[in-house]
Parts: sequence; C-alpha cells; structure tokens
Amino acid sequence: MAPCLEAIFWDVDGTLAETELEGHRVAFNRAFAEVGLPWRWEPDAYLALLAVAGGRERLATFLTQAQGEPPASATLDALVAAKQRHYAALLQQGGLPLRPGVARLIAEAAAAGLTQMIVTTSSRSAVAALLAGSLAEQAAAFSGWICGEDVQRKKPDPGAYRLALGQARLGPAAVVVLEDSAQGLAAAHGAGLTTVVTLSSLSRHEGAGTLGAAAAVVDGLGMPAAPTGVVRGPACPGGLVTVAWLERLLATP
Repeated sequence: MAPCLEAIFWDVDGTLAETELEGHRVAFNRAFAEVGLPWRWEPDAYLALLAVAGGRERLATFLTQAQGEPPASATLDALVAAKQRHYAALLQQGGLPLRPGVARLIAEAAAAGLTQMIVTTSSRSAVAALLAGSLAEQAAAFSGWICGEDVQRKKPDPGAYRLALGQARLGPAAVVVLEDSAQGLAAAHGAGLTTVVTLSSLSRHEGAGTLGAAAAVVDGLGMPAAPTGVVRGPACPGGLVTVAWLERLLATP
C-alpha cells in the first residue's frame, strides 16, 4: 500500500521566509551598533558564518575569532537579547514576507487535515516573532515547534527531527520535510525523512552535490502567476508544490 502523507515539517530560515541576509544579519549588525561594537557583517561574511548552526553559536564563534578568546557570558547574553529585539522589530515592520507559495501550501495542508510542525535551529523567540509577524495569519496551522533550545545539537544533527516525530507520534514514512539548505537536508535525511529542498537566496549558491539526498529540489513552492521550476524530481502540475505532489514523493523509491 502506498504511504499516506500525514504531516509536513517546515524549516524556518530560508524556507518559510528569506530571513537570513535581510533579517538575522541586519539584526546582528544593529545589535553591534547598539552596544558600540565596531563590527558589521556584510553578506559574504555572513554566508561564511552560516557554516555554524544557530545564531548564538555563530555569534560566539565570531567573537572568539575577532577577540582571540571566548566572549564573557554576560556579553554574549546582551548581544543575543539585543539581536532578538531588532529581529522582532523587523518582522513587526513587515520587512520579511513569506516566500511565494508558503501561505498557499500551509492552507492546503491545513484543509487536508495534515499535522504541520516547525523544526528549526533558530531560537524560540525568533520563531515567536515570525508567528506574530509575517506568519500571523497561518500560525494556528502549526501544532508545535521544535527550536534550537529543545535539542543538545543543532542541524545537521537529526535530533530536532527525531524529537518532532516523537511529538507528532508519527513514523518517518508519513512525513515530508521542507528545507532550504544542505545542513537542514542532512538533519532530516538522518532522521529517515523524505525531504524537499526549496532553494533559497543562500542555498542557490551551494553545490548540487550537497543536495543529493533530497527527494526533490525546486526553485520555490510556486504560485499560479509564478510557477516553480523543478531542478530535480517529478514535474509539479501547474508549477505548484501541492499536498498531492508531496504525497507522490513518499511513494517514490
């Protein structure tokens, strides 16, 4: 019998919205300025820092390299708190809209009765800010969040996805994951989950070889006026990633 799709697990940064370069990076820079630090992360520098999963860990790594020693806990805490405030403000100002097709697919999945969960290495405060801002109209569709604070090791470790499976009380064969990066793909694949990579402004620069474990790779989720392109995988009818198309991936060896 063909597998039945029962849940979609959503990554956040780059998948639900293009939050990294115009959200997190900008918020970090505003936090530096607020406390009088001289650093500003340009896009290329931030892209390199994304090799470190988790904003707090990314900041700690950078400060250790810049200062020659790990930052004091109080310094790190103050910067993280300032960054979170600036990130929330950006969302409240409407500066980080959902990616095209995200709201459409969330609504379709909700109408089909699917479980939808957020699984991210971002902090709980960052997810809450997104749900209160750009994702406010869709927030009720999500039955739970797995955030960076909930796991000992962040993506590419599969722990977050394993925790999500446990909370959803589902086996891997019933779930499709939407991710945008090689790190996220590795985490989902490590938990035995069928994964679609929807290329973001960041992952478009990653080598194709890093995405070989994906069941499909697409340019986005698609809208009627702006259909998606399939980089690898079965064609999307009408250029739209739909619940039926995701379920089809579960049945593909």
